[in-house]
Amino acid sequence: MKRNEAEEKYGFRLYQGGAVPGTELRIVEIPGIDVQACGGTHLNNTNEAEKIVVLKAPLSCPECGKRSRKRNRLLTRTVQDLVFGRDSVKRRVVQYVFQTYLCRSCGHEYGLHEWYQHGGRKWGWNVVAYFLYHIVGLRIPQRTMQNSLNRMFGFGLMHSTLNNFKTKAADHYSATKKGILERIVRGDLIHADETRANIKGHLAYVWVLTNLKEVVYILAESREGEIVHTLLKGFRGVLVSDFYAAYDAIDCPQQKCLIHLMRDLNDEILHNPFDQEMKSIAIGFADLIRPMVDTIDRHGLKKRFLRKHLVEVDRFYKFLGCADFKSDAASKCKQRFEKNRDTLFTFLRFDGVPWNNNNAEHAIKAFARLRDVISGSSSKKGVDEYLTLLSVAETCEYQGLDFFDFLRSGEKDVEAFAYGRHRYTSRDNGGQTSGHTTKGEAVFTEKIESERPTG
Repeated sequence: MKRNEAEEKYGFRLYQGGAVPGTELRIVEIPGIDVQACGGTHLNNTNEAEKIVVLKAPLSCPECGKRSRKRNRLLTRTVQDLVFGRDSVKRRVVQYVFQTYLCRSCGHEYGLHEWYQHGGRKWGWNVVAYFLYHIVGLRIPQRTMQNSLNRMFGFGLMHSTLNNFKTKAADHYSATKKGILERIVRGDLIHADETRANIKGHLAYVWVLTNLKEVVYILAESREGEIVHTLLKGFRGVLVSDFYAAYDAIDCPQQKCLIHLMRDLNDEILHNPFDQEMKSIAIGFADLIRPMVDTIDRHGLKKRFLRKHLVEVDRFYKFLGCADFKSDAASKCKQRFEKNRDTLFTFLRFDGVPWNNNNAEHAIKAFARLRDVISGSSSKKGVDEYLTLLSVAETCEYQGLDFFDFLRSGEKDVEAFAYGRHRYTSRDNGGQTSGHTTKGEAVFTEKIESERPTG
């Protein structure tokens, strides 16, 4: 239909999803319900849709949290999407129907998934979620996923389209990453570490900050201490790290990784096998640590059980103070112990502080696996997008959540998703989830689905 004729007949409600270019418009009308012009996938009749999904809006406004609202636009988006069954995944033409609402308090319109705000989308969010889960969660190269999607589902996806999926998704979850970082810095414990990254042959670094529940990855051009100082500005909890000097200037209680120290002691003994003074330090330190580990195994990381070992720490340092070591290795080792005395046994004075940095090293290994897949082929922007998505994926893993379910849910807040999943599992068949509907869909979108036969 000619643009001027369409505007005269239907008015500017045609452009609910945004202005559509061109002098001729394709008009999609559900009689008595909605009409709009769009450049996406559309049908001559709603019976041509293989699946219709009506998504309900959240009860409260996502901006201000108020429940006072009024019904607003009814929008439809028809896309090529994936439909997940109990034991299957199928390509379908899906028509999504969104009933939007206008918040009476702040005027915010909500109820439309961010991915579908652009009226010309050809691909559904499930396709994006499926792709992201494989390239980030399973560390499968993008080219391999392109071949797989096109071969299995006949999509005809270009590499640029898949890269756009990643870019849009990283932007979608940028607020999620920011929230994770803020919660980590506000917490009582941080594990920190850093590792190298390759950006098209140029050296860069990735900083990892994690607690026992969340992980965030930060890309930086260098390993300078100013970066981590900025990230941890205002942190007042306990910082667990290795012996990299950049951490020393951070104004908070610190715990150095004792496993790193053990490795260094073992290396010194291997390099100086006949140095009895060096062996005496290593044996004394092993005798000091062993009962502490036994206490942790029995009672956990609780200071009321661990602080009794402070007496043994004082005894060990008296031994070092009285010793007059002649070998260079033993003398340097003694100086290292004395320099780091205030940061080696902090875990004895605080609850819940580990004596090692395994948590950060586990997060580093997750990036290392992804780094092997990227192989230096991504730009700085591309690596940063990967890190945003990896932050979400690893946070889901740390909290025992399914990364794929989180992606499909459309939720941005991992904590809100975890809370919703807990409520859903507790009320559904005594904790048993239903077959093909994800927990996120059940809680956050409350889908009402109806199958339509194919033409």
